[in-house]
Amino acid sequence: MAQLESGDVTFSQGTRMLFYLMTPNETSFSDVDNVPRYVQKATPFFIGLVLLEVFVSWLKTGELLVKVNDGTTSLSAGMISRLPHVFVRSLEVSSYIYVWNNYHILELPWDSTWTWWLAFLGVDFGYYWVHRCCHELNILWAAHQVHHSSEYYNLTTALRQSVTQQCASWVFYLPMALVVPPSVFAVHIQFNLLYQFWIHTEIIRDLGPLEWILNTPSHHRVHHGRNLYCIDRNYGGTLIIWDRLFGTFTPEGDKVVYGLTHPINTFDILSVQFHYYSYLWEQFLKADGIGNKLSIIFKGPSWAPGKPRLGDHAEVPIVTGEEVPHNPDWSLGLQVYVHIQFLLVLGVYNDLFATQNLLSQMTILLITGYILLTLTSLGYIIEQRPNAAVWEALRCLITMAFYRFGYVGPVVSQLALATEVFVSLSALYWGVQCFTQLTGKEKHH
Repeated sequence: MAQLESGDVTFSQGTRMLFYLMTPNETSFSDVDNVPRYVQKATPFFIGLVLLEVFVSWLKTGELLVKVNDGTTSLSAGMISRLPHVFVRSLEVSSYIYVWNNYHILELPWDSTWTWWLAFLGVDFGYYWVHRCCHELNILWAAHQVHHSSEYYNLTTALRQSVTQQCASWVFYLPMALVVPPSVFAVHIQFNLLYQFWIHTEIIRDLGPLEWILNTPSHHRVHHGRNLYCIDRNYGGTLIIWDRLFGTFTPEGDKVVYGLTHPINTFDILSVQFHYYSYLWEQFLKADGIGNKLSIIFKGPSWAPGKPRLGDHAEVPIVTGEEVPHNPDWSLGLQVYVHIQFLLVLGVYNDLFATQNLLSQMTILLITGYILLTLTSLGYIIEQRPNAAVWEALRCLITMAFYRFGYVGPVVSQLALATEVFVSLSALYWGVQCFTQLTGKEKHH
């Protein structure tokens, strides 16, 4: 079998892996440590397809497909969801390896085409049930709702992922560890996720006969809808056959209105990731009796005393098709600023994963904290919060220090001086904004 060095992905493979068009021969590895980090290596291909989608949409409609506020929030969520992997191996893979090492009952050959295809089906079947349970168990919905919180449907939405979902999803794949080697599983758990990227688009309408077998943009648009006919439907990852078998399939019909049934109307990345846990805790405390308290956690998000396990979908707010996504006005200058700062932190993020084996744990921790601070501060700017100036001024000062001591660097080395000047001027601007706000408050008092 052809063996790639860990992390070595060609342009052809990078393109094909997004569509699961990889062969067993080029993706079979004897050891799990040799499996490339396909998801991490997919970043430039994600960006390329996003730009292509924006361009095609602009040609068709003359409008900008991705809003800076929503797109930045989605990309920020995707970055945060991957940050734990800097410190530890994926929980799904780690738990799988443990079960394999201690309890496997049969060792299928890692270099067999049959093993490869069995793992393809096994991972996709496991994902169907992971996904379905994330919609039917409130405690799991607390994580998964992140992915559904955008009111837009484009390729950036695909990257709006939860940092906590893998804390439960690992359980569903463990039966495979009894017979399928970890190196084969580690390939397919990544490809299954990557395949789901390109189906988050409205550009592709119908794929003909493939609609019967594959999860397609049309099927997944239904899944992201908050129309009554869309709720809790089409859970498939790569294949739609599981939904057809288990009665959860619905074809696309009326215009799909995207997002949560009760939109969160925020671009604060920490709120997007964790607000539902706070809501769940409040509901738990309010519930009477241990039975109702447990039901709040382990029944559906719409459940209430006297209701069916998954709640009453007839109570879902009616959509008319005229709904307008949350998109508050903010200046073009701030949009450009947020866009530039996000590109800078994206460069830091990519460098962190590329060099993590060369960095100390303390350095990794500092850079991770810096990335979280930056994404949070940019969210405050997008939301135009009163304290945004304070946070951003502080962040810019930290950025200057990090540049000075070599913790972070420019995206392009030739722009090192320009980047430092830009960050310094940013710190000055936000410092002036803080001073203006402070003096304004004093005059008011």
